[in-house]
Amino acid sequence: MHGPLSARMGACNPGPKPRMNSNAQRATLFALLAVLMVTTRFNLPASITHFGPLPDASWAVFFMGGFYLRRWTAWAFPALMGLAVLVDYVVITGQGVNFWAHYCTSAAYWFLLPAYFSLWLGGMLLRRHYTGTDGRTLSVLVASLLGAVLACQLLSQGSFYWLSDSVVDPTLSGWWKNFSDWLLPYLGTTAIYVGLGVIVHVGVLQLARLQARTGSQH
Repeated sequence: MHGPLSARMGACNPGPKPRMNSNAQRATLFALLAVLMVTTRFNLPASITHFGPLPDASWAVFFMGGFYLRRWTAWAFPALMGLAVLVDYVVITGQGVNFWAHYCTSAAYWFLLPAYFSLWLGGMLLRRHYTGTDGRTLSVLVASLLGAVLACQLLSQGSFYWLSDSVVDPTLSGWWKNFSDWLLPYLGTTAIYVGLGVIVHVGVLQLARLQARTGSQH
């Protein structure tokens, strides 16, 4: 194909589109999730955040990590898990307490590994069934987030209640009360952070589409 027609077609072709899940994009998302977790897990004071201590976003970080970093699970999940432990170590030892003597680091502390991975799996499940910004994806988001939070709560809270020395006389009714008392706060905090992530996600997609349409007109 030669001549003016081929020239016009070449001008209308903006070239190959960048991959939505390029390594550069994944690395940027990993860095953003890591910063979010460190910032909120440290429970920084109002003098730094200007908003007061921010709720811990760790649960949401692992859920969103499973969605955005699914292909990097083999190293991204251990890296974020190690970062979470490092933050805990700095916070606890910064209080002058031996890390392994703190009530949070009982035998149940090791259950954070499967607990956080259940959140990661929830994000991976959402990614597998992701079809765009439509009603079907929204329903999968709600179901996967709810299931992941429930599993994480069962593993983290359940292990702490039954294995930690902090509970002197554990009972089934006592466990259920503790589980139900903390479920909604954790679910609410995680849902807020994930909801904010959804807003940013949709905004970035809309901006990319707008830029693509604008580019195709030149």
